[in-house]
Amino acid sequence: MAPAAGAPAHEPRAGGMARWLVSPLAKPLLFLAALSPLAGLVWGAVADTLGANPAEALIRSTGDWTLRFLCLTLAITPLRQATGWHSLLRLRRMLGLFTFFYGVLHFLCFAWLDMGFDVTAIVRDIGKRPFILVGSAALLTMLPLAATSFNRAIRALGARRWQALHRAVYATALLALLHFFWMRSGKNDFAEVAVYAAVLGALLGWRLWRWRSRRLVSAT
Repeated sequence: MAPAAGAPAHEPRAGGMARWLVSPLAKPLLFLAALSPLAGLVWGAVADTLGANPAEALIRSTGDWTLRFLCLTLAITPLRQATGWHSLLRLRRMLGLFTFFYGVLHFLCFAWLDMGFDVTAIVRDIGKRPFILVGSAALLTMLPLAATSFNRAIRALGARRWQALHRAVYATALLALLHFFWMRSGKNDFAEVAVYAAVLGALLGWRLWRWRSRRLVSAT
């Protein structure tokens, strides 16, 4: 979810990708690309191409895109360090905000298409079904991250406290994965769960390895 506090003015000589990342077109193109899944779902609903159960397709698809954008957001830091493309940090804030955006859409699709915006029924369902409770908790952990994903919030909180707050994205990732696992367990379908678990496990494992490496270096 975190934006870049600042990126180096110059990229290493990494070729066309590095030049593209500092281009003024990078952010607008990413914005349009991030909206394209929503455009596809809206078109599918209008054209009636979402299958026999459009409501389920909308709920499931918005949830899938939330997980995908979460993985993309978490991939920025390791990819930046592996490639030297430091201007990737310019795109992290937008990816994080789109993660929250699709998470909100996922919840709204559930609240509207499954519950008819009946608040009492929604609250009852959250308390009754653990996978909805965990999914709601994941969305709530993203709320303060989205609300503070701006330079003014970084200045107000201070860099250290802001970074500590944004580590809550790791809890978001674990809760989102558990939500997906419990949701798929009802159908005994774990193929996609395994893929997301592997991706998130690698991204979080890399961070744990980096943290342990820094601890060992500082201890010597």
